[in-house]
Amino acid sequence: MRIRTDDEVYRVDAVWLGPPKATFPWRARYVAWLIGIPIFLVVLTVQRWAGISFGFFSTAWGFVITIVITRFITAKISHERPLGAVAAMWARELGAPRERTTGTGGAVSASRVRVRAERPLPKHKRRKRRARQHSYKGKGSAGDGLLGGPTHHGAQGTPRARRSRSNAPAGR
Repeated sequence: MRIRTDDEVYRVDAVWLGPPKATFPWRARYVAWLIGIPIFLVVLTVQRWAGISFGFFSTAWGFVITIVITRFITAKISHERPLGAVAAMWARELGAPRERTTGTGGAVSASRVRVRAERPLPKHKRRKRRARQHSYKGKGSAGDGLLGGPTHHGAQGTPRARRSRSNAPAGR
């Protein structure tokens, strides 16, 4: 026994061939007419906004553009995927949340970076400058009781001596 499906019923397109006794030389589905007429009006409106005057050739090109757009849209439409479903899918695709490609911050940020007007000095020049500043400031302060010794050591107190490295290898 052979089971027949109802696919043949849906394969037949609802086609309007034109008025009775004066059929068109082309086949167009009702959906194509439903889509094509508003698209033609929109194309003509865009032509007027672009400054193209109304004439035979502008209307003919508008008609050609309408046919191309209508064929593109109706190629996506079938009895399994009607115009309403395609329009809803298109609206949902446009309104769907997207992944953000720009960073909104994170572990590292440039907002806390201090910027100075002048360029910093190299380390060896910084040491020389600090040594000169300490020796000038510290000589002969009035209330310290020391004559000639450095008195200003910054906010952290007396500077520590540098450790010297030994020549012994650091093994385990």
